[in-house]
Amino acid sequence: MTAQIIDGKAIAATLLNSIQSRINTRLKANKRAPSLAVVLVGADPASAIYVRNKRLACEKVGIRSIAYDLPASTTETELLDLIRQLNQDENIDGILVQSPLPPQIKDEHIIEHISPNKDVDGFHPYNIGRLAVRQPTLRSCTPFGVIKMLSASNIELKGLNAVVIGVSNHVGRPMGLELLLAGCTVTSCHRHTKNLDQIIMQADLVIAAAGKPGLIQGAWINPGAIVVDIGINRLADGSITGDVDFDAARLRAGYITPVPGGVGPMTVATLMENTLLALELQEAKLTHIANH
Repeated sequence: MTAQIIDGKAIAATLLNSIQSRINTRLKANKRAPSLAVVLVGADPASAIYVRNKRLACEKVGIRSIAYDLPASTTETELLDLIRQLNQDENIDGILVQSPLPPQIKDEHIIEHISPNKDVDGFHPYNIGRLAVRQPTLRSCTPFGVIKMLSASNIELKGLNAVVIGVSNHVGRPMGLELLLAGCTVTSCHRHTKNLDQIIMQADLVIAAAGKPGLIQGAWINPGAIVVDIGINRLADGSITGDVDFDAARLRAGYITPVPGGVGPMTVATLMENTLLALELQEAKLTHIANH
Protein backbone atom coordinates (compact mmCIF):
# COMPACT_ATOMS: atom_id res chain seq x y z
CA MET A 1 0.00 0.00 0.00
CA THR A 2 1.39 3.39 -0.98
CA ALA A 3 -0.12 6.57 0.39
CA GLN A 4 -1.91 9.13 -1.70
CA ILE A 5 0.27 12.28 -1.75
CA ILE A 6 -1.62 15.41 -0.71
CA ASP A 7 -0.50 18.14 -3.12
CA GLY A 8 -0.48 21.28 -0.97
CA LYS A 9 0.86 23.34 -3.87
CA ALA A 10 -2.14 22.55 -6.09
CA ILE A 11 -4.69 23.06 -3.28
CA ALA A 12 -3.05 26.39 -2.35
CA ALA A 13 -3.13 27.51 -6.00
CA THR A 14 -6.91 26.87 -6.11
CA LEU A 15 -7.37 28.86 -2.88
CA LEU A 16 -5.24 31.75 -4.24
CA ASN A 17 -7.34 31.83 -7.43
CA SER A 18 -10.54 32.11 -5.40
CA ILE A 19 -9.02 34.93 -3.27
CA GLN A 20 -7.94 36.72 -6.46
CA SER A 21 -11.47 36.56 -7.88
CA ARG A 22 -12.96 37.84 -4.58
CA ILE A 23 -10.55 40.80 -4.71
CA ASN A 24 -11.39 41.45 -8.39
CA THR A 25 -15.09 41.52 -7.46
CA ARG A 26 -14.29 44.14 -4.80
CA LEU A 27 -12.38 46.29 -7.30
CA LYS A 28 -15.27 46.15 -9.79
CA ALA A 29 -17.55 47.39 -7.01
CA ASN A 30 -15.15 50.34 -6.45
CA LYS A 31 -13.90 48.93 -3.16
CA ARG A 32 -10.18 48.96 -2.40
CA ALA A 33 -7.82 46.00 -2.42
CA PRO A 34 -6.55 44.69 0.94
CA SER A 35 -3.11 45.83 2.09
CA LEU A 36 -0.51 43.95 4.11
CA ALA A 37 2.44 45.46 5.97
CA VAL A 38 5.36 42.99 5.88
CA VAL A 39 8.04 43.70 8.48
CA LEU A 40 11.45 42.00 8.21
CA VAL A 41 14.10 42.72 10.86
CA GLY A 42 17.66 41.79 9.88
CA ALA A 43 18.85 39.68 6.96
CA ASP A 44 18.25 36.05 7.98
CA PRO A 45 18.40 34.21 4.60
CA ALA A 46 15.51 31.79 5.38
CA SER A 47 13.33 34.70 6.59
CA ALA A 48 14.14 36.67 3.43
CA ILE A 49 12.92 33.71 1.30
CA TYR A 50 9.69 33.38 3.33
CA VAL A 51 9.02 37.10 3.03
CA ARG A 52 9.67 37.01 -0.71
CA ASN A 53 7.16 34.14 -1.12
CA LYS A 54 4.56 36.11 0.83
CA ARG A 55 5.13 39.26 -1.26
CA LEU A 56 4.85 37.23 -4.50
CA ALA A 57 1.57 35.71 -3.30
CA CYS A 58 0.25 39.22 -2.52
CA GLU A 59 1.15 40.28 -6.06
CA LYS A 60 -0.61 37.24 -7.54
CA VAL A 61 -3.95 37.79 -5.77
CA GLY A 62 -3.96 41.59 -5.88
CA ILE A 63 -3.11 42.42 -2.26
CA ARG A 64 -0.99 45.56 -1.84
CA SER A 65 2.09 44.61 0.19
CA ILE A 66 4.17 47.31 1.86
CA ALA A 67 7.72 46.31 2.80
CA TYR A 68 9.36 47.46 6.04
CA ASP A 69 12.90 46.05 5.95
CA LEU A 70 14.66 47.07 9.17
CA PRO A 71 18.31 46.57 10.20
CA ALA A 72 19.25 43.76 12.62
CA SER A 73 20.22 46.45 15.16
CA THR A 74 16.58 47.65 15.48
CA THR A 75 15.51 47.93 19.13
CA GLU A 76 12.26 46.58 20.56
CA THR A 77 11.09 50.15 21.22
CA GLU A 78 11.70 51.13 17.59
CA LEU A 79 9.78 48.11 16.32
CA LEU A 80 6.90 48.75 18.74
CA ASP A 81 6.73 52.36 17.50
CA LEU A 82 6.33 51.07 13.93
CA ILE A 83 3.64 48.57 15.05
CA ARG A 84 1.77 51.42 16.77
CA GLN A 85 1.81 53.48 13.55
CA LEU A 86 0.62 50.51 11.48
CA ASN A 87 -2.16 49.73 13.99
CA GLN A 88 -3.46 53.30 13.57
CA ASP A 89 -3.14 53.40 9.77
CA GLU A 90 -6.63 52.81 8.33
CA ASN A 91 -5.15 51.82 4.96
CA ILE A 92 -3.29 48.85 6.46
CA ASP A 93 -5.45 45.74 6.98
CA GLY A 94 -2.86 43.20 8.06
CA ILE A 95 0.48 43.35 9.88
CA LEU A 96 3.00 40.55 9.52
CA VAL A 97 6.26 40.56 11.48
CA GLN A 98 8.52 37.77 10.18
CA SER A 99 10.07 35.61 12.89
CA PRO A 100 12.61 34.83 14.20
CA LEU A 101 13.43 38.29 15.51
CA PRO A 102 16.93 39.34 16.67
CA PRO A 103 17.73 38.42 20.32
CA GLN A 104 17.16 41.96 21.65
CA ILE A 105 13.47 41.78 20.62
CA LYS A 106 10.96 39.51 22.39
CA ASP A 107 8.58 37.88 19.88
CA GLU A 108 5.72 37.78 22.44
CA HIS A 109 5.91 41.52 23.12
CA ILE A 110 5.60 42.28 19.42
CA ILE A 111 2.72 39.83 18.83
CA GLU A 112 0.78 41.24 21.79
CA HIS A 113 1.11 44.80 20.49
CA ILE A 114 -0.28 44.04 17.02
CA SER A 115 -3.98 44.92 16.91
CA PRO A 116 -5.95 41.61 17.03
CA ASN A 117 -7.98 42.91 14.05
CA LYS A 118 -4.78 43.17 11.97
CA ASP A 119 -3.11 40.02 13.31
CA VAL A 120 -3.21 38.09 10.01
CA ASP A 121 -0.75 35.48 11.33
CA GLY A 122 -3.38 34.57 13.95
CA PHE A 123 -0.79 34.60 16.76
CA HIS A 124 -2.33 37.17 19.15
CA PRO A 125 -3.57 35.62 22.44
CA TYR A 126 -7.01 37.16 21.73
CA ASN A 127 -7.29 35.32 18.40
CA ILE A 128 -6.02 32.02 19.86
CA GLY A 129 -8.56 32.55 22.67
CA ARG A 130 -11.39 33.03 20.18
CA LEU A 131 -10.43 29.71 18.58
CA ALA A 132 -10.41 28.06 22.04
CA VAL A 133 -14.01 29.22 22.70
CA ARG A 134 -15.14 28.11 19.22
CA GLN A 135 -15.64 31.60 17.79
CA PRO A 136 -12.59 31.98 15.53
CA THR A 137 -12.04 34.96 13.24
CA LEU A 138 -8.36 35.37 12.26
CA ARG A 139 -6.89 31.88 12.69
CA SER A 140 -3.23 30.77 12.82
CA CYS A 141 -2.23 30.28 9.18
CA THR A 142 -0.48 26.91 9.36
CA PRO A 143 -3.06 25.01 11.47
CA PHE A 144 -5.99 26.50 9.56
CA GLY A 145 -4.15 25.80 6.29
CA VAL A 146 -3.87 22.14 7.33
CA ILE A 147 -7.63 21.97 8.01
CA LYS A 148 -8.36 23.53 4.60
CA MET A 149 -5.98 21.11 2.89
CA LEU A 150 -7.60 18.04 4.50
CA SER A 151 -11.06 19.37 3.70
CA ALA A 152 -10.07 19.94 0.03
CA SER A 153 -8.84 16.32 -0.03
CA ASN A 154 -12.34 15.19 1.09
CA ILE A 155 -11.01 13.79 4.37
CA GLU A 156 -13.72 13.63 7.07
CA LEU A 157 -12.17 14.64 10.41
CA LYS A 158 -15.12 14.06 12.78
CA GLY A 159 -14.39 11.22 15.19
CA LEU A 160 -10.75 10.67 14.17
CA ASN A 161 -8.09 9.97 16.79
CA ALA A 162 -5.61 12.78 16.07
CA VAL A 163 -2.10 13.05 17.48
CA VAL A 164 -0.21 16.36 17.29
CA ILE A 165 3.53 16.16 17.94
CA GLY A 166 4.80 19.58 19.08
CA VAL A 167 3.11 22.19 21.27
CA SER A 168 4.49 25.53 20.04
CA ASN A 169 2.31 28.62 20.51
CA HIS A 170 2.16 29.30 16.76
CA VAL A 171 1.55 25.79 15.43
CA GLY A 172 1.14 22.82 17.81
CA ARG A 173 -1.28 24.38 20.31
CA PRO A 174 -3.62 26.09 17.81
CA MET A 175 -3.45 22.90 15.68
CA GLY A 176 -4.90 20.95 18.61
CA LEU A 177 -7.68 23.55 18.98
CA GLU A 178 -8.48 23.42 15.24
CA LEU A 179 -8.76 19.61 15.39
CA LEU A 180 -11.04 19.79 18.45
CA LEU A 181 -13.24 22.25 16.56
CA ALA A 182 -13.31 19.80 13.63
CA GLY A 183 -14.57 17.01 15.92
CA CYS A 184 -11.37 14.99 16.47
CA THR A 185 -10.24 13.35 19.70
CA VAL A 186 -6.90 15.07 20.21
CA THR A 187 -3.67 13.97 21.93
CA SER A 188 -0.83 16.51 22.16
CA CYS A 189 2.71 15.14 22.48
CA HIS A 190 5.86 16.97 23.57
CA ARG A 191 9.34 16.38 24.96
CA HIS A 192 7.96 14.83 28.20
CA THR A 193 5.67 12.40 26.38
CA LYS A 194 6.37 8.75 27.18
CA ASN A 195 5.95 5.98 24.57
CA LEU A 196 5.55 8.36 21.62
CA ASP A 197 5.68 5.42 19.20
CA GLN A 198 2.77 3.65 20.98
CA ILE A 199 0.64 6.80 20.91
CA ILE A 200 1.29 7.39 17.20
CA MET A 201 0.43 3.75 16.41
CA GLN A 202 -3.13 4.40 17.68
CA ALA A 203 -3.63 7.53 15.55
CA ASP A 204 -5.92 7.91 12.53
CA LEU A 205 -4.33 11.32 11.90
CA VAL A 206 -0.72 12.22 12.72
CA ILE A 207 0.37 15.86 12.61
CA ALA A 208 4.11 16.37 13.06
CA ALA A 209 5.18 19.85 14.19
CA ALA A 210 8.24 19.18 16.34
CA GLY A 211 11.00 20.63 14.15
CA LYS A 212 13.12 17.47 14.42
CA PRO A 213 14.14 15.81 11.14
CA GLY A 214 13.01 12.19 10.80
CA LEU A 215 11.60 12.05 14.37
CA ILE A 216 8.53 10.05 13.28
CA GLN A 217 9.49 6.61 11.99
CA GLY A 218 7.55 4.92 9.21
CA ALA A 219 6.99 1.79 11.32
CA TRP A 220 5.01 3.86 13.86
CA ILE A 221 2.30 4.78 11.36
CA ASN A 222 -1.04 3.02 11.77
CA PRO A 223 -1.81 1.44 8.33
CA GLY A 224 -4.10 3.78 6.37
CA ALA A 225 -3.51 6.77 8.69
CA ILE A 226 -3.34 10.36 7.43
CA VAL A 227 0.11 11.90 7.96
CA VAL A 228 0.62 15.68 7.84
CA ASP A 229 4.22 16.88 8.14
CA ILE A 230 4.54 20.52 9.22
CA GLY A 231 8.28 20.24 9.97
CA ILE A 232 10.67 22.28 7.82
CA ASN A 233 14.24 21.31 8.65
CA ARG A 234 17.28 22.38 6.65
CA LEU A 235 19.99 19.70 6.59
CA ALA A 236 23.76 20.27 6.34
CA ASP A 237 23.68 19.65 2.57
CA GLY A 238 21.11 22.44 2.16
CA SER A 239 18.17 20.13 1.47
CA ILE A 240 14.81 20.53 3.24
CA THR A 241 13.19 17.66 5.11
CA GLY A 242 10.22 17.19 7.43
CA ASP A 243 9.75 15.56 10.85
CA VAL A 244 8.51 12.29 9.31
CA ASP A 245 10.60 9.60 7.59
CA PHE A 246 8.65 10.16 4.36
CA ASP A 247 9.85 7.17 2.31
CA ALA A 248 9.03 4.65 5.05
CA ALA A 249 5.80 6.35 6.19
CA ARG A 250 4.29 6.54 2.69
CA LEU A 251 4.35 2.71 2.51
CA ARG A 252 1.92 2.51 5.46
CA ALA A 253 -0.10 5.75 5.40
CA GLY A 254 -3.36 6.30 3.50
CA TYR A 255 -2.53 9.96 2.83
CA ILE A 256 0.71 11.88 3.38
CA THR A 257 1.99 15.42 2.76
CA PRO A 258 5.45 15.94 1.22
CA VAL A 259 8.10 18.41 2.43
CA PRO A 260 8.47 20.74 0.62
CA GLY A 261 5.22 21.19 -1.34
CA GLY A 262 2.77 20.14 1.36
CA VAL A 263 1.81 22.43 4.22
CA GLY A 264 4.11 25.39 3.32
CA PRO A 265 2.09 26.69 0.34
CA MET A 266 -1.14 26.36 2.40
CA THR A 267 0.31 28.61 5.13
CA VAL A 268 0.97 31.38 2.59
CA ALA A 269 -2.46 31.00 0.92
CA THR A 270 -4.20 31.16 4.33
CA LEU A 271 -2.25 34.33 5.15
CA MET A 272 -3.65 35.91 1.97
CA GLU A 273 -7.18 34.85 2.94
CA ASN A 274 -6.72 36.26 6.46
CA THR A 275 -5.62 39.61 4.99
CA LEU A 276 -8.77 39.81 2.88
CA LEU A 277 -10.88 38.67 5.85
CA ALA A 278 -9.32 41.35 8.12
CA LEU A 279 -10.48 44.03 5.66
CA GLU A 280 -13.97 42.47 5.32
CA LEU A 281 -14.38 42.25 9.11
CA GLN A 282 -13.33 45.88 9.50
CA GLU A 283 -15.81 47.00 6.81
CA ALA A 284 -18.60 44.96 8.45
CA LYS A 285 -17.82 46.63 11.79
CA LEU A 286 -17.90 50.13 10.24
CA THR A 287 -21.20 49.33 8.47
CA HIS A 288 -22.66 48.07 11.76
CA ILE A 289 -21.57 51.28 13.56
CA ALA A 290 -22.99 53.44 10.73
CA ASN A 291 -26.36 51.66 10.93
CA HIS A 292 -26.78 52.12 14.67
